[in-house]
Amino acid sequence: MLYQRSSQLFQEAEKVIPGGVNSPVRAFKGVGGTPVFVKSAKGAYLFDEDGNRLIDYINSWGPMILGHAHAPVINAITERAKLGTSFGMPTQLETEIAALAISMVPNIDKIRFVNSGTEACMSSIRLARGFTNRDKIIKFAGCYHGHSDSFLIQAGSGLSTFGVPNSPGVTKGTAKDTLLADFNDLNSVTKLFRDNPNEIAAIIVEPVAGNMGCIPPAKGFLEGLRELCDEHNSVLIFDEVMTGFRLAKGGVQELLGVNADLICFGKVIGGGLPVGAFAGRNEIMNFLAPIGPVYQAGTLSGNPLAMAAGLAMLTELNENQDVFQRLAEKTAYLEKGIQNVLSENNLIFTINRIGSMISVHFSENPVVDFETAKAGDNKTFKKFFHGLLKEGIYIAPSAYETWFITDALSYEDLDFTIQAINTVAKKL
Repeated sequence: MLYQRSSQLFQEAEKVIPGGVNSPVRAFKGVGGTPVFVKSAKGAYLFDEDGNRLIDYINSWGPMILGHAHAPVINAITERAKLGTSFGMPTQLETEIAALAISMVPNIDKIRFVNSGTEACMSSIRLARGFTNRDKIIKFAGCYHGHSDSFLIQAGSGLSTFGVPNSPGVTKGTAKDTLLADFNDLNSVTKLFRDNPNEIAAIIVEPVAGNMGCIPPAKGFLEGLRELCDEHNSVLIFDEVMTGFRLAKGGVQELLGVNADLICFGKVIGGGLPVGAFAGRNEIMNFLAPIGPVYQAGTLSGNPLAMAAGLAMLTELNENQDVFQRLAEKTAYLEKGIQNVLSENNLIFTINRIGSMISVHFSENPVVDFETAKAGDNKTFKKFFHGLLKEGIYIAPSAYETWFITDALSYEDLDFTIQAINTVAKKL
């Protein structure tokens, strides 16, 4: 496939946009080469500026669960836009989607809409700190919760080491209140509670990690976090920006039967438009302004176009809940096909999957946390990525990202993908 037009557009973008992109992973730094510029999308396919058709396995990093340009969502946006695009005032739509989301997700009484997953996670941390009157939080190495200062922290030399910033611009004062633990390792969390008694406001975790590849929680891990938070009067926050309304109607809480105190949403809840939200029990959510002391605001929060798109998406998922089973079956079919062709070509690999999230790691060991994810063969992954791109398959341009499956994929698309992987595997 030729990408002459994309290359030209990238050169033009670099002159006016830092790095030529508005989100770093799009720059192909992890795989090399020039990013693909998209012109349009429909169903399971992307159509780029060079006229190529690509089968899409990122789906806008998750929200296109029913496919690109899904008619009910597009119609909802179009009709709503005719009435005005933004008011900075309440609309009935906000109440409708809030009530629907609360009815779909277990263990929440109120929800506050924001404009991104980053904003949802940032606000949930502030709320947890205000609710508990404590400063420190625990996050997990390799889990990504957006780019607010509290989350751009990497681990020190020991499990109980205070975090240090891994981005310039994050102050040491901010970093000292973020404690690092290892995903799927309860002992590392227990040690942090022991070393910081009565200081930890919250644990924030991707209940299924998606930013070091797809990594499901080990048996008992989420249950253990719940018990530790109960024991130490800390708030358990599930970052379900990726998993919410994707792995089940009620997200991971429903799928795995573990309740969090606060839940962050994004992606699917906006139907493809920029939306985030955080939700929880009345006891905690009533600490938010204007009825409580914890301030959080957003001029464009609850934007009517975004609310219309999200309401259309959630309505369809709520009324057609068999979609989650179909998605899981398609993803399992894809997993089996990938396993067969990579094994036949004598490649070393491991595949992680849960529901409609899946990732391929070129590693001989199980991938259960950030350290094991980093141990994979990235040179092989780069060849794998570009080989698939040449075959008309678009996967995440990073070894540390999950693939997201859409219901718009047909089994013919999946078979084509498996055959393309076989073609690429013969050259690795």
